[in-house]
Amino acid sequence: MLKSLFNKNKVILPDILKKFYSIFEAAGFEAYLVGGAVRDMFLNKAADDWDVATNAKPEDVMKLFKMVIPTGIAHGTVTVHFMNNEIEVTTFRTESDYSDGRHPDKVNYAATIEEDLSRRDFTMNAIAVNLKNGEIVDPFSGQKDIKNRIIRTVGNPTERFMEDGLRPIRALRFATKLGFKIEYATYNEISRPEILNKISMISLERFRDEFIKILSSEKPSFGLKLMEQTGILKLFIPELSDCRNVNQTDYRCFHEFDVLDHLFYACDGAPKDNLIVRIAALFHDIGKPEAREIKACTVIDGDVPATPSSPAEKTVETVTFYRHEIFGEKITRKILTRIKFSNDEINKVCHLVKEHMFHYESTWTDAAVRRFIVRVNPECINDLFDLRVADVYGMHNQAVNLRSSQTSENLIELKGRIKEILLQQNALSLKDLKVSGKDLINAGIPAGKLMGTILKELMEAVIEDPSQNEKGLLLKIAENIYKQSVP
Repeated sequence: MLKSLFNKNKVILPDILKKFYSIFEAAGFEAYLVGGAVRDMFLNKAADDWDVATNAKPEDVMKLFKMVIPTGIAHGTVTVHFMNNEIEVTTFRTESDYSDGRHPDKVNYAATIEEDLSRRDFTMNAIAVNLKNGEIVDPFSGQKDIKNRIIRTVGNPTERFMEDGLRPIRALRFATKLGFKIEYATYNEISRPEILNKISMISLERFRDEFIKILSSEKPSFGLKLMEQTGILKLFIPELSDCRNVNQTDYRCFHEFDVLDHLFYACDGAPKDNLIVRIAALFHDIGKPEAREIKACTVIDGDVPATPSSPAEKTVETVTFYRHEIFGEKITRKILTRIKFSNDEINKVCHLVKEHMFHYESTWTDAAVRRFIVRVNPECINDLFDLRVADVYGMHNQAVNLRSSQTSENLIELKGRIKEILLQQNALSLKDLKVSGKDLINAGIPAGKLMGTILKELMEAVIEDPSQNEKGLLLKIAENIYKQSVP
């Protein structure tokens, strides 16, 4: 782990990097620490991942070390296993002609570290530390920009962004993760049509990876708003952009933001270390534009005098979003499939979006609680509750006091009841029933669609009354259902 230790204009290097360099030195090569580890060092953050630039070519590096993997040898990169660490080593290089906006058409080896640094994206990432003596090489004043918390391209922003369409998204991600500002000319360049066109050419997998890093930041709404303002959000997730200016405020004052800001802030309110809930929070109301309706509603008007025979009433407009969770589940599945999330991630997020509109009251019977557990899946309950808290956070963009409202207290009560029921180990799935399909066949009920229906009815009977989960009782119920169903 590299610590932020300085001695005048030098870095005090850990022993492992000194030993690593000694192998290059013995063979007559130079080696420099570069990339995020150097940037983090100036931010007083420890770095575990080390990238090294050298004038040794990949084939030279593979001769110097015993365990080397040619992870990106076409671009001059190999990964060296050294003293239980993986160190990525890249030959000094320059690049030219990015015809696809993603990959350099040609990679040329460079003679010096300064040439190598000149090809990098941002000044804060264009600093090197000489592994020979710890001296800092900073030809583009990256240290100054780090100190001032500024993200600036190395050289002309148009050229840097036209080289690689991912760089503008990286700028937004760095701004979100580090809390930096993007330099004026650099930021303005992102929204230019030719730059947006270049951004649109990147692979969806590369976008997804940067998107995840933004969602994993302390305050993802910051980066999400930058994505919207620059036009990047509309390129990749236009369904989210469509939520802008979808008003959801009426006389009930549940929300003070439009749907898009609510989704951004709900994402902030979800646990930082739970990507599934963060994504679900961002998309949970994405079906609202499609479901939105305005209806007239008669309410009691406390400002108008009333009599026992003539209560004071007034007509108001009510904004409704009935079944928006159903629309939202379909839209979310479409988005996550498009931007290449895994099937498991898609299914988990979509399930949360579909189920987020539950409304618990203390009057629920134990059977109703058991049905809720079965419907949402015991493994998803904590995530669903976290999503509900994030939803409440997003209504007013503020932390949720779980004792501050009836809704919050109901959530706590439901959580307690669920815990109690789970401890009772009642049957909550078909595999928990005391009878199986084989038992039903032995009782004269043939396999097929009707058997599936009977098993579901047995499950419902046991959910309603757990004491029914006895083999003899269930077989009698099954036989009665079968007799009534067969002519």
